[in-house]
Amino acid sequence: MSGEVGKVIDQKTLWEGGRSPLSVSYGKMMMWFFLISDALTFGSLLGSLGFMRHKYIDTWPISEAIFTHFPLTHAHLPLMYVAFMTFILIVSSVTMVLAVEAGHRMDRKGVTKWLFWTVVGGVIFVGSQAWEWSTFIAGPDGDITTWADNATLTQNFYGRGFSADNPIAGPVQYSQFFFFVTGFHGTHVVSGVVLNFIILLNVLKGKYEGVGHYEMVEKIGLYWHFIDLVWVFVFTFYYLV
Repeated sequence: MSGEVGKVIDQKTLWEGGRSPLSVSYGKMMMWFFLISDALTFGSLLGSLGFMRHKYIDTWPISEAIFTHFPLTHAHLPLMYVAFMTFILIVSSVTMVLAVEAGHRMDRKGVTKWLFWTVVGGVIFVGSQAWEWSTFIAGPDGDITTWADNATLTQNFYGRGFSADNPIAGPVQYSQFFFFVTGFHGTHVVSGVVLNFIILLNVLKGKYEGVGHYEMVEKIGLYWHFIDLVWVFVFTFYYLV
């Protein structure tokens, strides 16, 4: 009967291992395990954010009234720079897909080109997040040099230097979640940029040509896509909702 269903695995092979579940390599399987555990962490953070938002529903700040600054301009552009950051990260995910595809074709030149642009996109995102943090700390005027004066007025209660009667001021949890959630995600992006850069150097050295495959590019690609997906959720639930 078992022969009709599929090939019978003898006891020696069955118990001694050596078989790959779902034909996935050990490295990629461990990466999936890590991403699942990391997804649970981000899920708990966003769940906690939702709980606090519901608890302080009457006083929770409106993000589009806070994130209105854009670099090198004094224009009032609600969430436009956050949208730009999101666009950059999505584009970097596309370039990573192209790098992985080039790796499947053993196209060293293609992997180098698209991995390089992925690193560039990651650096732009991290730099943008640093700028966003500084303007958030600075307060409504977006000028980090006036933060000390603003903080003196409110003893930095809201973590943003806003005055107590400012209509966009709210519970301190808003600032706490902003720095922790975006900071935790930013840490992932920084580590992804570092790993991508190291792998790019290995590609330039011909290391993966020597071993006959670019699986390492595919594994870091899974991590990078995860970072991109998580940011979509952060952007939606923190900034838009």
